[in-house]
Amino acid sequence: MSKCQEIAKRQAGPTAQADAAFGLTASEAAASIARGELTASALAESCIARTLSRDENVRAWTVFDPEMVRKQAAARDAEPAKGALHGVPVGIKDILFTHDLPTTYNSPHFTSHHPKMDAAVVALLRAAGAVIFGKNDTVEFAVNGRRARTRNPHDPSRTPGGSSSGSAAAVADFQVPLSIGTQTGGSVIRPGSYCGVFAMKPTWNVVSTEGMKACAPSIDTIGWYGRSAADIALLCDVFSIEDDGHTLPEALDGARIAICHSPVWDQAEPATRDAMERCTALLKKAGAKIECLELPEPFAGLTGAHKVVMQSEMRSTFLPEFMALGDTLYPELVATMRNEAGYSRADLRRAYNLAAECRARFDELAAPYDGVITPSTAGEAPLGLENTGAATFNRIWTLLHTPCVNVPGFFGPNGMPVGLTVTAPRFADRRVVAVAGLLNTLVSDAAHQS
Repeated sequence: MSKCQEIAKRQAGPTAQADAAFGLTASEAAASIARGELTASALAESCIARTLSRDENVRAWTVFDPEMVRKQAAARDAEPAKGALHGVPVGIKDILFTHDLPTTYNSPHFTSHHPKMDAAVVALLRAAGAVIFGKNDTVEFAVNGRRARTRNPHDPSRTPGGSSSGSAAAVADFQVPLSIGTQTGGSVIRPGSYCGVFAMKPTWNVVSTEGMKACAPSIDTIGWYGRSAADIALLCDVFSIEDDGHTLPEALDGARIAICHSPVWDQAEPATRDAMERCTALLKKAGAKIECLELPEPFAGLTGAHKVVMQSEMRSTFLPEFMALGDTLYPELVATMRNEAGYSRADLRRAYNLAAECRARFDELAAPYDGVITPSTAGEAPLGLENTGAATFNRIWTLLHTPCVNVPGFFGPNGMPVGLTVTAPRFADRRVVAVAGLLNTLVSDAAHQS
């Protein structure tokens, strides 16, 4: 069913609206429930039906219990509104603890793992009235392990990206309006780009990672997916994310926007190069003041520094699993645990120092702009499920701790989505969401006019 068909069904009347409620964005659904036009149970049933009809093709879930979803939705209908997400289904990446569902990490070693507690982010969602819909498939441990079974909803022969594979695909395929992912390299932004949905990696540590399987704690970040900028902002509300007294941009006319190709631009494919060129042209036409931001020479070392930090910290976080399971773990993880790359503590110290230096420098460089636009991925989603794509264009921003939002709306030569990232200095999360929304509207309007 196309988006246009979904909208038509929603406009056909109350019964049709309930049947097609899965097509609502999170903000639309929350507003409909608040006005009494839609029940949490009707929305849950619509999402359950959509998921069951599409699961064979998309495979977005490791744990999905329709009866548990129904019980939660019925409880929401029977009580006063709890918060901004009252009755709204949300998918949870299967490395985040849920007290009522297993957390398997998509690992054959943890199929019966049940921590009996909620991750902090899950507890916040429940407090806001959300319906926890199930556990989204992930690359094993959210690192280079066993791949998710998930397929790209736009083309099942292609990857949805990783490691938050199921989280992005479930939202893109209208199975849930929101989902939670995590990013240590590019695991939120890259799947968002490949699947054609909004994705946010906020400033590092503005959302607690308590109750998440740690990978590299100094860069691990909770992120989320939605189908509109308003959905992304809704979760910013739930997680109490605020900027320090900055006026949010309300229009692109007169906005100062930096175009940053980043030091890895040579790895951009034609689809991404075209998206950046088209975006720049649209912004200029809209009256934005465009400048090129070329990062100073030290930033060229951030991609390598990210790898040192990630793999070095993994040797600590996965030590218990390695001691217990040894070579039965996925070969790439075993190689990291054995430090086959040969990273020393001196290497790690240099990587930390470079990251600290560049974080402060980027905050200064980006401060004059309303937003900085940079690629989300090298190009379209690769063919096959083993290759989840490279985090090449994400590692820099993850290590810099900056807020990032993937903006959908562009497409490559194979008709697959290609996203662009809006970023900014640390703790400018709301500004990034506002600019992302304006940019998506600009791109959507241009597409409708062509």
